[in-house]
Amino acid sequence: MGETLGRIHSVESFGSADGPGVRYIVFLKGCNMRCKYCHNPDTWAKCGENDGSQLMSPSQVLKTAMRYKAYWKQTGGITVSGGEALLQIDFVTELFRLVKENGVNTCLDTSGNPFTRNEPFFGKFNELMKYTDLFMLDIKHIDDEEHKKLTGQTNKNILDMAQYLSDNGKKMWIRHVLVPGITDDEKYLRQLKEFVDTLKTVDRVEVLPYHTLGVFKWKELGLKYQLEGIQPPDAESIEKAKEILASRQ
Repeated sequence: MGETLGRIHSVESFGSADGPGVRYIVFLKGCNMRCKYCHNPDTWAKCGENDGSQLMSPSQVLKTAMRYKAYWKQTGGITVSGGEALLQIDFVTELFRLVKENGVNTCLDTSGNPFTRNEPFFGKFNELMKYTDLFMLDIKHIDDEEHKKLTGQTNKNILDMAQYLSDNGKKMWIRHVLVPGITDDEKYLRQLKEFVDTLKTVDRVEVLPYHTLGVFKWKELGLKYQLEGIQPPDAESIEKAKEILASRQ
């Protein structure tokens, strides 16, 4: 049986914001969410759609990534991001198994949207956990109804995934995009903190300020940008959010 091929959107050779240390980051195609602030809508297209993605095997990705191993030192390694990486869970698992055989740190950047305790996904997820050193989980909104408005999807299974990772001793970073008028309400930030405080394996909570750097991609794709006119949060709002979530910073 041949290797599972991954649909690659792009790679970043010297990433410093997607996991510990210097990272080789693999961005995969496909996502079920339609986040109103998404800065990579060009990663949304799923398998079978003519989107110009590159097909690569896990061994091909690893061979290319290992050229940069000298820069990773003790803390760096390989991160797989998206799109939504869990939509290509077979590929990610095969890749991470090879990566761990080579003694390299693995990190998965995910929104958690595909997570379910139903089979066959659940068994595959348990296998993936064996080879994943760190899960970076992006919680878009703590309130389920607001999450649906923002992303088009529920957050119930995402929060369940966070709890499952905690129960199984898997290290996590929680990420939260701070969007003025949508996710910066103190009530919701405190609810997020209360939820994170129930988790036993969170090493860090990152507040990611909303930005408009990807707006041009929406226009290039002929899509109407959903948050037209909303400006990035000011320094005071960012510091307030970090202060509320401070116990995990």
